[in-house]
Amino acid sequence: MELPVFAALVLVIAGLWSLVVWPQFLRRVMKDPRARDAAGKATKFLTVHVVLVSISMVLGAATAIIGIMGLFG
Repeated sequence: MELPVFAALVLVIAGLWSLVVWPQFLRRVMKDPRARDAAGKATKFLTVHVVLVSISMVLGAATAIIGIMGLFG
C-alpha cells in the first residue's frame, strides 16, 4: 500500500489516540452511578457505552494498522 509518510503518520497517531483515550473514558463510565441499577445490574447506559468504546477501539486499531502498513508496506 502506498501512502504518503505524513498520511501514514496521521493514521498511526489517530489510531493510537483512540486506543489510549477510549479505555480511560470507559473507566469513568463504569464508575458513573447510571452504569448500574439498584440491584447492581448493568443498565442501558453502560451497555451503550461499552458498545461505543468497543467499536471505537476496533476502528482505532484498524486505523493504526493501516498507518503502519502505509509506513512499511
